[in-house]
Amino acid sequence: MNAVLDLPDEAATLEFAARLYRHLPPGCLVYLHGNLGAGKTTFVRGCLRSTGFTGAVKSPTFTLVEEYALPDRTLFHFDLYRLNDPEELEWMGIRDYLRPGATCFIEWPERGAGLLPGADLDIRLEILGPSRRATLAATSEQGRAILAAWAAG
Repeated sequence: MNAVLDLPDEAATLEFAARLYRHLPPGCLVYLHGNLGAGKTTFVRGCLRSTGFTGAVKSPTFTLVEEYALPDRTLFHFDLYRLNDPEELEWMGIRDYLRPGATCFIEWPERGAGLLPGADLDIRLEILGPSRRATLAATSEQGRAILAAWAAG
C-alpha cells in the first residue's frame, strides 16, 4: 500500500505528521528519505508536537540520535547523514534503540544499509519549489495497518 500527499507549506507537513503519528504504535520503525531541507526533521517535530511535547526538536546531524521520553513511549530520532560506515551503528548500540516500546525515525537510512532492520513505513519527502510531496510506502504488515488506519481518517 502506498500513498502520495502534497504538502503546500510547513504547517501542512506538521499537520500530516501529527495525523500519521496517531496511528504509529510503539515499536514502529519509520525511514525518512529526502534531500537536505526536504522536511524530515519538520516531520518528526510534527509528530512530537502532536503528543504535547513543547521542547526543542532539532536534527541530530552531529549527535546521530536524539531521545524523547514521552508518556506512552520513547521516541528516537536518528540522522545518519554523517555516518561514515554502517558498522558505526553497531558501535553506538543500535539494537538497544530498536526495542519494542520505542518508536524510531531514521533519516538517511541508506547510510546504515546492511545493519538496519526493515522499516514499517518508508516516507520520501521531495522538494517541489516552496512545497513538498510525501510518498508513503508500507513495507511490513504493521506498516500496512498503519497506512490503512491513516487513510481511513
